[in-house]
Amino acid sequence: MSRRNESIRVLYSFPHKLGADRICTTAWQQVNGLSAAGAEVLVCPGALSRPVSSNIRVRPTLARGKIRIPYKILGSMRAFALHDYIVSRRLEKMVGEVDIVHTWPSGALRTLKTAARLGIPALLERPNAHTRFAYEVVQKECERLGIVLPPNHEHAFKEDVLIKEEAEYELAYRLLCPSDFVARTFLDRGFAQEKIARHQYGFDEKVYYPGHAAREDRTGLSMLFVGGCAPRKGLHYALQAWLQSEAHSDGKFLIAGAFVPGYAEKLAPMLDHPSVHVLGHRNDVSELMRNSDVLILPSIEEGSALVTSEAQGSGCVLLVSEAAGAICKHMESALVHRVGDVQTLTQHINMLHQDRALLERMRESALRKIPEITWTAAGVKLLEVYRATIAAKHGENRQ
Repeated sequence: MSRRNESIRVLYSFPHKLGADRICTTAWQQVNGLSAAGAEVLVCPGALSRPVSSNIRVRPTLARGKIRIPYKILGSMRAFALHDYIVSRRLEKMVGEVDIVHTWPSGALRTLKTAARLGIPALLERPNAHTRFAYEVVQKECERLGIVLPPNHEHAFKEDVLIKEEAEYELAYRLLCPSDFVARTFLDRGFAQEKIARHQYGFDEKVYYPGHAAREDRTGLSMLFVGGCAPRKGLHYALQAWLQSEAHSDGKFLIAGAFVPGYAEKLAPMLDHPSVHVLGHRNDVSELMRNSDVLILPSIEEGSALVTSEAQGSGCVLLVSEAAGAICKHMESALVHRVGDVQTLTQHINMLHQDRALLERMRESALRKIPEITWTAAGVKLLEVYRATIAAKHGENRQ
């Protein structure tokens, strides 16, 4: 099957509602970016929440017209399994029409098995670290803080999810890892380097863009945290570092996001400091970023936090942990610290507080990199990964 100079034909399987929030937006941006890069995309979502580019074919599995199978009534795992079954049956009938299959976690077992039997390379998206690793480090951090996650929280331990996803890891021809951190959580558990495919996520430059207000005359550092306020995101480390730094004396720390039960209570003494402003869930995140100097994200575990690219596109300098999966370079466009290293994070805050020229140089460096971290760039990168994966599979078949 030699189609070197022709478009790559991808069957993109997504068991959720394509175009909804969080990973559903990530997948929506991916398929549009792939199409823009020149791929022929057939996307099979559970349901479609907003339109995709006109040249993308869409065949939902759990919806027809306005009629949808309700995920809540069926249950997520059963809904994902039904989606997977339908996609695998469709793939059976498409031999010779698909060059590569792109799947997402918890809804890929049958599809991956079918692709392997038909000799079609199949990728498994890893929007997060190895699930066992994620469960373990989050549980450990929660125990250290005395927090119990709600049973339905995505990072509360679920044995059925873990068993299914670990089976998917083994069946996938390649694991799509959006950051070096994610890749390392698989390599550390014995996965071969050749099974790892590095790609990246992006941001929407039409929504996230820098403001035009002068920054030189600002007094005090404006630091922003955006995301779910849970131990996994390391907000407690950010608060400790902020209050240990010199910046809290005349600066402000804005926190945009909803708290998991019990977490705000544990952090109450720090949250009550007059320099700390708890905003709750916000719909004006892009504006908050344009008016902030720094985005802080000291995560203990991530995939590749979209908020980091959105912040850079908006003109924020990043203060992030090595687990945040940010597309950045330490001391060039960001300051990166080891997970849980509050002392170094405090030093980084002080550096930017004391040296506005350094802050501005880093901001300008990040802005120059914008074309490299958009969803358009991510689509081109993903298509390159597809081509390399197909070539590797064909090479194996010839041996």
